[in-house]
Amino acid sequence: MFQKKIFNLNTEFKTIAGSALVISGATLLSRVVGLFRDRVLAHYYGAGSTLDAYYAAFKIPDLIYNLLIVGALSAGFIPVFTKLFYQNENEHSAAWELTNNIINIMALLMILLGIFGFIFAPTLTLLIAPGFTPENKETVVSLMRIMLLSPFLFGLSMVFGGVLQSLRRFFLFSIAPLFYNLGIIFGAAYLTKIFGINGLALGVVLGAFIHMITQYYGARQIGFRFKKILDFKNPETRLIGKLMLPRTAGLAITQIDLLVVTFLASFLPTGSLAVYTLANNLQAVPVGLIGIPFALAVFPVLSKLAAEENRDAFADRYFTTLKQILFLITPFLVIFFTLNLQIVRLVLGTGSFDWHATTTTAQTLFYFTLGMSAQSLIPLIARAFYSLSDTKTPFLIGIFSEIITIVTAIILMKRYGVCGLAMGSAIGGTFNIILLFFFLQSKLKKNKLTELFYFLLQLLGAAIPAYTIIYYFEGLFQKVFDQTRFYGVFLQAVLCSIAGLTVFYLACYLFKLPEINYLFASLKKQWLKIRSIPSEEIINPKESI
Repeated sequence: MFQKKIFNLNTEFKTIAGSALVISGATLLSRVVGLFRDRVLAHYYGAGSTLDAYYAAFKIPDLIYNLLIVGALSAGFIPVFTKLFYQNENEHSAAWELTNNIINIMALLMILLGIFGFIFAPTLTLLIAPGFTPENKETVVSLMRIMLLSPFLFGLSMVFGGVLQSLRRFFLFSIAPLFYNLGIIFGAAYLTKIFGINGLALGVVLGAFIHMITQYYGARQIGFRFKKILDFKNPETRLIGKLMLPRTAGLAITQIDLLVVTFLASFLPTGSLAVYTLANNLQAVPVGLIGIPFALAVFPVLSKLAAEENRDAFADRYFTTLKQILFLITPFLVIFFTLNLQIVRLVLGTGSFDWHATTTTAQTLFYFTLGMSAQSLIPLIARAFYSLSDTKTPFLIGIFSEIITIVTAIILMKRYGVCGLAMGSAIGGTFNIILLFFFLQSKLKKNKLTELFYFLLQLLGAAIPAYTIIYYFEGLFQKVFDQTRFYGVFLQAVLCSIAGLTVFYLACYLFKLPEINYLFASLKKQWLKIRSIPSEEIINPKESI
């Protein structure tokens, strides 16, 4: 009986709706657990030198992971493996040989890079965080050397996850990121009592190990068996290498941004990198719950329409989705604008996370919110370009926008500190989405500016009274509920949000926005009407916060 129940966790999902529901639910749960993870870290260490060192130590392992692992798996492994697996329904040896070859090549690369990183960790620390104190640099080196084990484990895990996703075994694949965050929580709460600060890094490695074991179990249930295969000349392996290059180039832009932010934050007061990271994690939650799922959902539809050269239908579907994202993200904008302090207090305001850290993080979150709409739309418009077989345009625009981000961040941080870094991110993201939008308009030869302008005016007409009512009730409930207690802040934030959402959606109803009908219809289906999830997309456990 027990074995049967465990096996059911690895059942193949026959329908797209069921697959989407599992992935969406797991993503939501992962982000909730990720917020709890940040709360635990804030409780024990506050916004100080320890968390600065902890987040800085992540940068090199994350760079290795994103460029070599995510790039290869998301762009190459899954489609190639899927094709090999289904070429012969009764014989899957070629698919399993490819899997073993990729695992062994990736393991070898991760070991070599890990040894390189271990030896040169002090030099790498000087490059990414030159402004840290000598003591903090030593902490970064110590944590980084331990964390360099995580790309090796994630490399294995993501191959197993690619197998599960290719064969529509989504449950174990979707819950694995939860264990990663739980490992970090366990490290912060318990391992640090035994190993000191290094317990934080050991928690990361523990989470990565459980993440890997979970997916290995699923792959083994399907038929995977380890073999010693190391063939760099294998045609399918070479194809994966070719396919990963454009994706890796795109990921490199994001990684450069994170490295630059770490570099700049190291010259700011102690705790700035921690504040920036924690605020960024908070603003990423609505982006991850709205922008990314919609982009994933519409991607195969846009690809199909592009293949059929049906540009009119392509433009209509893309623009409809764009408006749906804006419609759903706007209430979050209003809430984050007005209640950023309450949000930070509820999620992070505990233990060593003092009032100064709380207010600074809330201010930083406010400036991040200025770019929230842009961050929500970038995944959609980038995939619209990908559907049209154009990866060059979003890549070049991304580079230009990154330059703007860096320059504005350097200028603004001199006056506004860590808030200036968030402003730079918001400004760069806004430039990115504006350029993407206009270049796509030119490519599609469809003028949607008038329609978009009118739609934005309607959203603004709904957002202003929502903002006003939240602001009014915030002051009212501040006198009613004890603001020194968690429940008081919680009730204030929840009731203000409900009032604001009610006013916003009522105004949208009065404006007769079709998106309001879409929302009601979607709620009946338990999720945002996600009709399809492309098999080549991978859940990144480090993004599932």
